[in-house]
Amino acid sequence: MGTTRPDEIRCAVYTRKSSEEGLDQDFNSLDAQRVAADAYVASQAGEGWSLIPEHYDDGGFSGGNMERPGLMRLLADIEAGEIDVVVVYKIDRLTRSLTDFARIVEIFEKAGVSFVSVTQSFNTTSSMGRLMLNVLLSFAQFEREVTGERIRDKIAASKARGMWMGGLPPLGYDIPAPGSRTLRLIEEEAERVGHIFNRYLALGSVYTLQRELEAGCITSKRHVTQKGKVLGGSHFSRGALFHLLRNKTYLGLITHKGETHQGEHTAIIDQDLFDKVQEQLDANSRRRAASIERTVAKAPLTGKLFDTVGEPMTPAFARNRHGKLYRYYVSASLQQGQKAPDDDQVRRLPGARLDAIISELLTRWLPRVDDPLTFLQEVRLTAHGLLVSLSGDHAIAFAHVLEEGERIVSASRQRTVIEVELALPLRGGKRHIIVGKRNPRQRDRTLIAALRRAHGMTSRERGMPLVETAPSSPYDSRIQRLAFLAPDIQRAIVEGAQPPGLNLERLVKANLPISWKEQRRMLGFKAD
Repeated sequence: MGTTRPDEIRCAVYTRKSSEEGLDQDFNSLDAQRVAADAYVASQAGEGWSLIPEHYDDGGFSGGNMERPGLMRLLADIEAGEIDVVVVYKIDRLTRSLTDFARIVEIFEKAGVSFVSVTQSFNTTSSMGRLMLNVLLSFAQFEREVTGERIRDKIAASKARGMWMGGLPPLGYDIPAPGSRTLRLIEEEAERVGHIFNRYLALGSVYTLQRELEAGCITSKRHVTQKGKVLGGSHFSRGALFHLLRNKTYLGLITHKGETHQGEHTAIIDQDLFDKVQEQLDANSRRRAASIERTVAKAPLTGKLFDTVGEPMTPAFARNRHGKLYRYYVSASLQQGQKAPDDDQVRRLPGARLDAIISELLTRWLPRVDDPLTFLQEVRLTAHGLLVSLSGDHAIAFAHVLEEGERIVSASRQRTVIEVELALPLRGGKRHIIVGKRNPRQRDRTLIAALRRAHGMTSRERGMPLVETAPSSPYDSRIQRLAFLAPDIQRAIVEGAQPPGLNLERLVKANLPISWKEQRRMLGFKAD
């Protein structure tokens, strides 16, 4: 048994109950578990066992996972070395999952902590004890899974009979009365639902319908939870309207895993109106899909564009509130919802703007070619622009068409690579593209103001900035670091001569090194 002091063994009691039923009683299941555990610890007082005052209780939490506040506090105190033994009433109070049990035991063993079950005699420091615990936990996990299957089967059977089996009811209905499983019709809300279905059929567009409902102050269903939290009661989003118009509950049906059953509740929409709405939705969906396919076909850089870390960038689309479609080139990691591996990585660019730039470049570089796009092999983003690779050796032909900010990087019979200087600044969280060299006197007022603020939070001694007081906020802490930039970098910012793309967002996110030489390299300043 792991202890930190031979004369005292600090014991913590952990209790858990899966449901919240009965927890409001003066003496509930958690209290009963604690009394039994306290008595067990008291019986071991001769061995030096003592009970710590902290309570680790989880009322209303399942043992099938570790997302429990009491358990998290217990494990944190174990890792802090404040506990020697954990006492539980039964092993399944600690966990009902073999996988979680292995993780918990690993934490216990690392901290030299063992645990005791009041109703089962185990010692986790022995291999036989761990084997018996695994056997018991296998049965506990089996019991949990069988219980889950039984509940799922009961829900499926009840829905097949048309019963409402919980959850927030849709607009037009209220939760069943006590002792009932039938949705209650709300007349005022039912009229609202009928109005939405009929107006969509008249307008033919969810986007137009959304604007009309918003102008008419027609809102979604308002729910108040048992804890007093208010949900809904706001303007409809397009997604909510699509869901409402597809909801078969309004036909008097109950759905379960793709199957529909005749419900016990009253229908709000008749079958003929519902079918017409579905036909309109399907027709609009086909038109949108065709529009997107046509737009994808107009994305000439598909399969040829790569971001600053080499990830492929593919077309992505978004619509504004008026239904206008916008096209972007987006990195693979961003489309998959992953975090950028590098704060400076350019992962999203306006598609039409970038296509126009590439088209203009190719037309100017290859004026005698009918379709210069066929020569394009790939485009790679860099910190300061683009690397455009073309098939064939065009170095001689390019000699008289390259403009300032464009240069040949390499040329061979098979491939010519040209570097094009661009600026990719952020404006309102979106990337813009500025062609050509940056105006050396185009100063960034936001960046200059932040630099002045940084110096206002520091004092100077022998020309060097000193921090006398701690910043008042995390934002000020990031801004304050600008005072420690190399003098020539600060001068370039004030004069507007910093490299393209160097803005305040990039500076506050960067892990700026102390070395001025490393700062210049990181931020794209030319070496002296």
